[in-house]
Amino acid sequence: MGTRQLYACDFEVFGKVQRVFFRKYTANKAKDLGLHGWCKNSLDGSVKGQMEGTQQELNNMKCWLQNKGSPKSRIERAIFSDMIPIIEKSKQIKLVVKHRIEFQKMIENYI
Repeated sequence: MGTRQLYACDFEVFGKVQRVFFRKYTANKAKDLGLHGWCKNSLDGSVKGQMEGTQQELNNMKCWLQNKGSPKSRIERAIFSDMIPIIEKSKQIKLVVKHRIEFQKMIENYI
């Protein structure tokens, strides 16, 4: 079985994306797609984060972040960094809560 090339990509989503469970839905979608990474609310009202996975997984998540989001969110725009090749995924998905307090959700069976 061959190895899959992995990438990391930063993102920022603008619009009504805070106080609408956007980070929770983002973490759930990332888990469903097999991605690792983190997301947090920023002081300017956007949500920022980083995701790690294959190009296809990242492209699927980009589409979701640009067009879907949480049910009550209203996405104005999303921006993404270039995909940077990485050796392996981090071992966890993080939701950053209240700007600097981290809640770490360990995901089993991810290596």
